[in-house]
Amino acid sequence: MKKLLIAALAATLASATGAAAQDASATATYGQTRLRSGFTPDPHSVRITAGGSIDASRIGSPCTGSIANAPDYEVTYTAGSLPLYIYAQADSDTTLVVNGPDGQWYCDDDSNGGLNPQVTFNSPRSGTYDIWVGTFGGGTASATLHISELSDDDSGPDPDDSSAMPDASLRATYGEVSLRNGFTPDPHRVSLTAGGSVPASNVSSSCSGSIAVAPDYQVTYTAGSLPLVFRSQSSTDTTLVINGPDGQWSCDDDGWQSNNAEIRFDKPMSGVYDVWVGVYGGGTARADLLVTEVP
Repeated sequence: MKKLLIAALAATLASATGAAAQDASATATYGQTRLRSGFTPDPHSVRITAGGSIDASRIGSPCTGSIANAPDYEVTYTAGSLPLYIYAQADSDTTLVVNGPDGQWYCDDDSNGGLNPQVTFNSPRSGTYDIWVGTFGGGTASATLHISELSDDDSGPDPDDSSAMPDASLRATYGEVSLRNGFTPDPHRVSLTAGGSVPASNVSSSCSGSIAVAPDYQVTYTAGSLPLVFRSQSSTDTTLVINGPDGQWSCDDDGWQSNNAEIRFDKPMSGVYDVWVGVYGGGTARADLLVTEVP
């Protein structure tokens, strides 16, 4: 099946006509959760049985597959600045139907690589997301539903693949900034969720921890006479991985204040610095990234 999501939301808005076939007000079969932007662990995952006896196409195009009457799972989400990804993984061909906080329907089939679906909200609203995981061929199948602010479309490297590499060409998850020598305030600070499922050692044996595929932050820097220093700050043991303007990789673990990392460029180049904050023991954790010229 071809991908169905190429719109700004990376999810095609389905017509609300004919939506009486399923009931978003019903109690979700596999439970509910409350998530606030920055939640950990990320992804939030739940095992379910996908499918049902209702034809999702009754909602409208491009909804497809067989779903249940009641939602499979319900997420009450408090939005921040991050996107929200809802996706399913199964051995069978599965589909997704989501009723968002705006009361609109969002559907997908096959956008998360292979036969797995994904609905992406680039600017998610706070509120309730009722979720159905369908089966394209009818019947039921075992599946795992994932809610994430970090994972993106699976068309790139598989973030669960032990051989995956970080990709500096991807958009930074927590944004970007342009800084000029002498910038204020110093340090420049950004809060993020460190970690991921890619071993940083895939970059180099000198790198450690687990990182995401996409950079966490991107700094476009205009150099002067001062050094440029990147630091991580967290209650968890964090690491740093940076791809510099020359395309070279730099890594550190525990170079600053015990379990925090530091990478220093004494004679920095002007250009783009893509930054990953890793977690030494794997998984994810809250952290701050600090960029300073006054170490």
